[in-house]
Amino acid sequence: MSQYVSGIRLLVQDYDEAIDFYVDRLGFTLVEDTALDDQGKRWVTVAPPGSRETRLLLAKAADRDERGMIGCQSGGRVFLFLTTDNLKRDYERYKRNDIVFVREPVVQPYGTVAVFRDLYGNLWDLIQPAEPAVSG
Repeated sequence: MSQYVSGIRLLVQDYDEAIDFYVDRLGFTLVEDTALDDQGKRWVTVAPPGSRETRLLLAKAADRDERGMIGCQSGGRVFLFLTTDNLKRDYERYKRNDIVFVREPVVQPYGTVAVFRDLYGNLWDLIQPAEPAVSG
């Protein structure tokens, strides 16, 4: 059996501003942007460069309850984890693109990690995994 998480729904205020943030500022790929009805509902998915499985579904909040959850879908804790092969490169590029980091890079046993905030306030870990220990 083979399974994987194909998508995570992320509540947004506006499709186009979310696309601008994830595609233009973070460098994600716009995978799909399809109109679903004549009332402005769209199916919008984005993915980090090189990602083949998991995508973010940018879902415009439909009512007051959903709008109240924008930016705090994880209760103020880190919500999403973006793994990179070069944290220094991506950290510097994101800083140039005005991404707000709330924790600077730090080395942990599992890798180097920095925490940034998306345009709505959700927290993300940017992680470069530690190199596996070489046994002699």
